[in-house]
Amino acid sequence: MAIIENDWLPALSSEFKKQYYRDLFSFVNEEYRTNTCFPPPDDIFNALHLTPLKDVKVLILGQDPYHNFHQAHGLCFSVLPGEEAPPSLANIYKELHDELGCYIPNNGYLVKWAEQGVLLLNTVLTVRAHQAFSHQGHGWEQFTDAIIRHVNEQDRPIVYMLWGKPAQSKIPMLTNPKHLILKAPHPSPLSAYRGFFGCGHFKQANDFLTANGETPIDWQIDNI
Repeated sequence: MAIIENDWLPALSSEFKKQYYRDLFSFVNEEYRTNTCFPPPDDIFNALHLTPLKDVKVLILGQDPYHNFHQAHGLCFSVLPGEEAPPSLANIYKELHDELGCYIPNNGYLVKWAEQGVLLLNTVLTVRAHQAFSHQGHGWEQFTDAIIRHVNEQDRPIVYMLWGKPAQSKIPMLTNPKHLILKAPHPSPLSAYRGFFGCGHFKQANDFLTANGETPIDWQIDNI
């Protein structure tokens, strides 16, 4: 796993000393040594590398990484250039088009969002190839809860986009009155028509940031 070098390092340093993280580190190393796993080791912490804690404006919470080749690169919902947008991301793009008039890009590479302060965090950061949720219950959830707690502690306006029940299960952790919590069904094809479409989250997020003196997010992902 790549070393965290920005302001997430002091924030999370106490986690690295805990037994659960030592066990998690050993588990992940053994999994990558003996199986094909995603994302590539250097990309596991990309959400933190690309979005320092001091820059977080929006947190979008996913579950675990894509488990097919050339997709996962450490940002929830995002895939590497050259890959089509998976179904959930395609529905996110549809909502962006309907809300804000964004065109549908020819890729699913969301680094532009991360670099503007959108923390694209999965609750589990690794997965075995072709085995969804295979790394659940080994400690990642405890680690990513620590990340969420540090975001909650930030004394500035931050928006949480919580899509689906697993993401919304984190709401009891979100106690900061300066922050905005947005809830909707998950954008997957199984649930998007139950209220994700038409949720207005991207406009609400930008309106909230603007009203609080923050620069809004440019949600348009550019064609490659």
